Amino acid sequence: MKLNISYPATGCQKLMEIEDEKKIRIFYEKRMGHEVEADGLGDEWKGYVVRISGGNDKQGFPMKQGVLTSGRVRLLFYCKKGEQEIPGLTDNTIPRRLGPKRASKIRKLFNLTKEDDVRHFVVKRPLPQKEAFGNSCHVATQASSSCSEAQEGTKRKDDAAEYARLLAQRAKEAKEKRAEEVRRRRSASRGESQSSAGGKASISK
Repeated sequence: MKLNISYPATGCQKLMEIEDEKKIRIFYEKRMGHEVEADGLGDEWKGYVVRISGGNDKQGFPMKQGVLTSGRVRLLFYCKKGEQEIPGLTDNTIPRRLGPKRASKIRKLFNLTKEDDVRHFVVKRPLPQKEAFGNSCHVATQASSSCSEAQEGTKRKDDAAEYARLLAQRAKEAKEKRAEEVRRRRSASRGESQSSAGGKASISK
């Protein structure tokens, strides 16, 4: 049988698995809400009183009020503290993880008046700190990526400049080629005009 014993004064819980029939016999024929003296669990439980607050079997079926069935796992809730401390249950205090947020409930918890500033009594919890730069692998990856991006940017600028230079060179070559064709056509037309003028002069003689 597994016993989950809680101690609200410290906020601790302790799970115990007991196989001895003599020890768990004290919970037989008991209902939910019954208070049981825990002296039979061991010498360290002398003076403790626990209350059965619920439980379930190995298949997960919970206990219900007024149902008496053997072989159940009973959750125990302490009612009276004994003489000795139970390791892991009564010897340690766990602070509340979440506190009330409403001002009236904060005043009720700390017994404050309306003149007191409840902002100083808000229960806060520390948040996990995030690393600003990450681990070394992440930093190395970022450095390499930034370096590669810079190299790619420089390469793109060089390629753009080379492309512009080639365009200008080809445009210049095309312009010179057109000018050469124009000069060739003009010289050819001049030669034709001169030959035609010489033929006319010979005929007139």
